[in-house]
Amino acid sequence: MNLAIAHALAAFWRTKRLARRLRTRGDVDLWRAARLRHFLRKVITRTPFYAGMSGARLDDLPIMDKQTLLANFDKLNVKGVPYAAVRAALDRGEERVGKLFIGQSTGTSGNRGVYVISEAERFTWLGVMLAKTLPDFPLARHRVALALPGYSRLYASAAETGRLAVRFFDLSLGVDAWRHELRAFAPDTIVAPPKVLRALAEMPGFRPANVFSGAEVLDPLDRAMVEDRLGVRVREIYMATEGLLGVGCAHGVLHLAEDAVVFEFEPVGENLVSPLLTDFTRSTQIMARYRMNDLLRLSDAPCACGSPLQRVDAVEGRQDDVFQLVGHEGKSVMVTPDVVRNAVVDADRRIQDFRIVQTGPDCVVLSLAQDLAPDVPAKAAAALRAALEKIGAPGVAIEFKSGLETPFDRKLRRVRREWWSPR
Repeated sequence: MNLAIAHALAAFWRTKRLARRLRTRGDVDLWRAARLRHFLRKVITRTPFYAGMSGARLDDLPIMDKQTLLANFDKLNVKGVPYAAVRAALDRGEERVGKLFIGQSTGTSGNRGVYVISEAERFTWLGVMLAKTLPDFPLARHRVALALPGYSRLYASAAETGRLAVRFFDLSLGVDAWRHELRAFAPDTIVAPPKVLRALAEMPGFRPANVFSGAEVLDPLDRAMVEDRLGVRVREIYMATEGLLGVGCAHGVLHLAEDAVVFEFEPVGENLVSPLLTDFTRSTQIMARYRMNDLLRLSDAPCACGSPLQRVDAVEGRQDDVFQLVGHEGKSVMVTPDVVRNAVVDADRRIQDFRIVQTGPDCVVLSLAQDLAPDVPAKAAAALRAALEKIGAPGVAIEFKSGLETPFDRKLRRVRREWWSPR
């Protein structure tokens, strides 16, 4: 067994043992506190950005965002690798800078984020992922199909364990390009965005035992359709350039990866929060108090699975997709994605897909499928208008468009804002 595989298996068994150990919120808090103390005293000070901050409290550290991270990239990784070097290597199609592995985000929120990780971290990440998604590995063999944006050697490295058959399917080509190849591969586990899961659920003979949604928001419409067709629970994998952030349990409930990450939550209104994350498992590139763009709806209700890790009822979208509409007396009104989404979906059960786009300070475009009955668009527009009026934006013009496109080369965002107020 080579050293990389040993890292993966060690992380796998460590994660499983930790899951048995962390039975209460108190257990989770004590574990995080101990790991965070080590991280603050021994890890962050290896980088120039945090020089002199040894022993600092977490809330003494500056809040990090993507712009600050990219501007100080060489000061935030232990090898001093500059952002320009990573960017140039990625543009050449390379996967390493020196001995470090590199990767990038899908770039849906502006400049593409990049990262560097070591060989050990790469396989540790793999072991943690396997423990949370396929806990019967390595006793059982699995055939895993990955249809995710931004192929990385990180995923392909799973095949090197010898207990997994892993195949990557290129989203940029579209589902039809590899549909038959996927059927021949006969995976027992599929990881793909919801739009891909919907397309595959229609495929005869496709009946995986494990279905994971990743890379995009899992809309209740998608979950219901896929679970109905495939007869299995859809579980979410919540991850980003910043790391593995959460995994759905066997009951379909998303739990944050608090055994590896400290989450702080900033309220953004409408009972939603946006997370700041500190990953205390990473030591090559520091990720401390990094402000995410996501909107989460948390829950304090206990989960039937028994896990004490923070429960997330929904990842509702992104902060820059929150509508900013003109309300009474010209005041700006914030409308979160779930408000407009629920208004349209609840208007008529025949609505199975939609797009809602803010295109101006008082203009929203609603798109629905072409094959709907003539009365459906009017009902959806009326429901959307009523929801906006209730929240304080009564004068919004709603434009209707017939027809939907599903992009496979980028993330699907059903609710998005394409207008920004001048500053």
